[in-house]
Amino acid sequence: MKKISLLLLIAACIWSCSSVPITGRKQLMLVSETDVLASSFDSYSAYMKAAKKSTDKNAATLVTKVGQRIADAVEYYYKSNGMEEMIKSYAWEFNLVEDENVNAFCMPGGKIVVYTGILPVTQDETGLAVVLGHEVAHAVAKHANERMSQQMVIAYGAEAVTSLLGNTSDKVKSIGGTVLGLGAQFGVMLPFSRKHELEADHLGLIFMAIAGYNPEAAVPFWQRMSQPSGSAVENTVLEFFSTHPSGETRIADIQKELPEVMEIYNALWENNKSTNTNNTNTKPANIKTDEKWHF
Repeated sequence: MKKISLLLLIAACIWSCSSVPITGRKQLMLVSETDVLASSFDSYSAYMKAAKKSTDKNAATLVTKVGQRIADAVEYYYKSNGMEEMIKSYAWEFNLVEDENVNAFCMPGGKIVVYTGILPVTQDETGLAVVLGHEVAHAVAKHANERMSQQMVIAYGAEAVTSLLGNTSDKVKSIGGTVLGLGAQFGVMLPFSRKHELEADHLGLIFMAIAGYNPEAAVPFWQRMSQPSGSAVENTVLEFFSTHPSGETRIADIQKELPEVMEIYNALWENNKSTNTNNTNTKPANIKTDEKWHF
């Protein structure tokens, strides 16, 4: 029986494995995109009805502007590489919510929330782009979908994999309540693995570069996150890092990746760079054909 179970699991993994665009990492996908997005949109809608939206119109507008600009860059990249089908059902939405926690979160399908508590750390538009690039990356890399699939294997065992695949909708609702759980249980933070977080950092750098935001801003942002000044902020930041890679790890990885990412930024925006990103154009002004990145 154990051998049969193992074979079933291996077969399910081979049948359901996909790759994350750009990084090429293989990931297990046992849940359908339709079911995941339906669950996500319902959960996000319920959360937003209960949440307190920020009354700071300027800050809320900036969150929407930066988020949509990065989303446009992602869609531009996917279309340029013939992958637009992978995100055709996404419905991007960016909201600023009144909450002192230094945080932001993403749900499948492009549903993203930024807490007002993180704005003193982002400081400006480019700092905000670091956060939103990271959250958009979680969405397009389908990390929540992957977490659900992992939970399905853990919770139900190899013997149940094939039956789960035949009744995905009900299982998504059940497991989605755990993985997508909002509220006090998870502190409104999806419990992504450290591997997912570092991958979102990497993809986020690329997406903000395509959008015209200088990726070098990621280093000082994470330095600020690692060295908070106020006691209230310190507690929330330490809690954030308890389920995420340390600031030192993130910064070290980002510094290794920056030279390659800066090549993208410089190639696409060499005639249109601005340190304060006042330019509102959402597409690169001077595109160069690059075999590596396929622009």
